[in-house]
Amino acid sequence: MAQITAALVKQLREMTDSPMMECKRALVEADGDIEAAVDVLRRMGIAKAVKRAGRDTNEGTIAAYVSEDGKSGALLELTCETDFVGTNPKFTSFAADLAKVVAESDPADVEALKACAFGETTVEAELTEMIHVIGENMKVARFQRVTAEHGALASYIHLGGKLGDIVEFSFGKAETARNDEFKTFAHDVAMQVAAVAPVSARREDVPADVIEHEKGIYMAQAADSGKPEAIQERIALGKLEKFYKENVLTEQEFIKDSSVTIAELAKRVGKAAADEVAVVGFTRFAFGDEN
Repeated sequence: MAQITAALVKQLREMTDSPMMECKRALVEADGDIEAAVDVLRRMGIAKAVKRAGRDTNEGTIAAYVSEDGKSGALLELTCETDFVGTNPKFTSFAADLAKVVAESDPADVEALKACAFGETTVEAELTEMIHVIGENMKVARFQRVTAEHGALASYIHLGGKLGDIVEFSFGKAETARNDEFKTFAHDVAMQVAAVAPVSARREDVPADVIEHEKGIYMAQAADSGKPEAIQERIALGKLEKFYKENVLTEQEFIKDSSVTIAELAKRVGKAAADEVAVVGFTRFAFGDEN
């Protein structure tokens, strides 16, 4: 039997990030052949991944990916067991890689994502390997693919991966996507979506049930005033207008300059780029939020 030296164990540990004792056991089983020992650890990892599958995954990260041309992107939530792993660069990098797979492969659901190619293997195989290497259960909680047909996308990740969004912009000229003023504007708008959590990008996109709910509250408040019904209606509509200005992205004040709204800022940027720029929509993930 080959001698299993401390140096050989250390080399295998550095190659695989596996625990020292597991590396030693794998080398003993592989009779000192380090490549064969890697395969042993992989087999061990599959067994451990099954054992870990029942563990709770209440920590993790939100990852975003936008293609180089800005036309496709994805948000993805990857969960793990501890906050320590949730901020581990290996884990967050893996989440970003998965978001890229979503953008490029457009899987229908998590099971379809697992079957997607990931380098020379599959997402499922790589996920199993990551569970073995890091030593915690991991799950893809959700993802959303986004595209921009007549413009470009911009993303923003906040709070150490606990908030993330992708915003869709429309414009007419391809060169607008490369305009420095537009890039700054797009980044700032994506940052505002993360910070302020608007209901929708445009007034017409606010769900009808949300409008009815808000209007019902305002009408009840106005009724308590004892004023005539016509005035009550105006009071309620006035409050609904305020709701739009506070909760619709394009009507919100820009967080860096309250003298201008997002829509007005888009016009400024469009004028500078000799183009028509508009905010079309956004997708926002808050970690642990099922909506």
